[in-house]
Amino acid sequence: MRDITHKQITLRTAKAIGVIYCSAATIDMIKNNELPKGNLFDVARAAGFIGAKLTPQLLPHCHPVQIDGMDITFEFLDKAQHADYFDDTAFIKSGIVITGEAKSIGRTGIEMEILTAVSVAALEIYDMLKPVDKQLEISGIKLLQKRGGKSDRERFFEVPPICAVLVCSDSTAAGTREDKSGKIITEMLKAVNGDVVHYEVLPDDITQIQMQVRAWVEADVQFIFTTGGTGFGPRDNTVEAIEQILERKADGISEAMRVYGQQRTPVAMMSRGIAGTINNTMIVTLPGSSNGARESLEAILPAVFHARAMMLGGGH
Repeated sequence: MRDITHKQITLRTAKAIGVIYCSAATIDMIKNNELPKGNLFDVARAAGFIGAKLTPQLLPHCHPVQIDGMDITFEFLDKAQHADYFDDTAFIKSGIVITGEAKSIGRTGIEMEILTAVSVAALEIYDMLKPVDKQLEISGIKLLQKRGGKSDRERFFEVPPICAVLVCSDSTAAGTREDKSGKIITEMLKAVNGDVVHYEVLPDDITQIQMQVRAWVEADVQFIFTTGGTGFGPRDNTVEAIEQILERKADGISEAMRVYGQQRTPVAMMSRGIAGTINNTMIVTLPGSSNGARESLEAILPAVFHARAMMLGGGH
């Protein structure tokens, strides 16, 4: 199974649809409650719920998902209601439309669960109708909507954000230590469409850090990510350097990074990293360790890019 530990826990939703074709006579029997196996839709709905819960047991690579909400509805096929979901040939026949919607707060989507729910509900209807209808056909099962995953966040970086990476390390600046975290940050920003136009290495010196950040702010660099100097070492000065020149703090960003990190290692609570704005530039201070920098960015990318629109008056 794929490793999803790097994914953010978010609200995930999905909607699916399907149809089971049957004769007009069968539709009349359903409406008149004349089926030999009794109530149709309540049983089919229950079967769909069970199918959704058993999805990971049916699909080997599907992660177990906590289902926080699910609904399955049934309607008789009608062109006026369902023209957006099926082509014209679907309405030559009569049938039952099955629609499912689900919600989950987790690291991976719930689309397979709702597709399974619709499929199993259709099979249950098939089983209950087969004594009275020999022309049953299950068709058109498809995903209508999926939200909360990676693709849903593309709105945060429709325009490539202009970024700069500042490595704050005495040893790296002196050439005795290779920079790893700065390169990781650069790669991760580029992976979400970030345009990294500046990359610099400086000693962990308050004056030099402030001068470089102010120069980038003056050049209207939209996002500045520093790495290093967020711990308790005697030369960890990056937090102090940035804090002194911030106009507005963005505590939610630093809180999100620490919470995410704490789920992976208890030492994440030692990070003093901060975030905030100067003019229309967002500055985020990241840990100097490779894992710390990576995990901190995993916690906030790409949603942090939405800060630019907010700073320019775009609202939430």
